[in-house]
Amino acid sequence: MKTLLLSLLLCCSLAHGQALKSGVFDPPRAAPEIALPASTSKPFKLSSLRGKVVVLEFGYTQCPYVCPVSLASLAQARTLLGAAAADVQVVFVTVDPERDTTSHLRSYLAKFDPSFIGIGGTPEQIQGVLKDYGISVSKQPVEGKAGYQLGHSSYLYFVDRRGMLRALMPFGRPAADIAHDLAILLKK
Repeated sequence: MKTLLLSLLLCCSLAHGQALKSGVFDPPRAAPEIALPASTSKPFKLSSLRGKVVVLEFGYTQCPYVCPVSLASLAQARTLLGAAAADVQVVFVTVDPERDTTSHLRSYLAKFDPSFIGIGGTPEQIQGVLKDYGISVSKQPVEGKAGYQLGHSSYLYFVDRRGMLRALMPFGRPAADIAHDLAILLKK
C-alpha cells in the first residue's frame, strides 16, 4: 500500500511538471548553517547532512498542539515514502532552549520517530538560528501557573541534497503533501 501511494505521488508529480505543494524559494538559496548540540549526543552541523533531503521544523516540546501535529505528520510522511525515507532527515530545532535540553528532545522526538534529530543550545545560540531562518517567537505567561507557552512561526523548511533551501510549507498540511514534496526533492 505504501509503495502504491508513493508511486501515485511520484506519477502525479511528474504529470504536473514536478510542482511542489509548498511555497518555493525561487531561486533556491543556501540554507544557513546550524552547528549546535544535538539529541544524538554528538555535535550537529546541517552541512554534514548533504546528500539527504532535510526537513527543518522549529518548535518546542511543551507545545500543546502545533508541534505534535507537525511531528506526527512528518512521521507519517516518512512512512508513506517507504525505503526512500532513508534519504530524508527531520531536524527539530527548539525555540525553547531554557526547557528543551538535548536529552529531553531525544526522548520527546522518539515518540514520533527515533530517527528525528533534536537541536538545542544556549538561548543566544538558538536566537541566532531563529534569526537566520526568520522564525519569530513570543513568550506568553499561562494564567494561574508559573509556566509559559510560546507563540512561534510554524513552517517546515525543505533543504535539498545540496544544502539549498527549496520550499517552505505552512502548518496544517497533510502528510501526503509533505511526502509529495519530499518525493520530488529526492529525485533531484
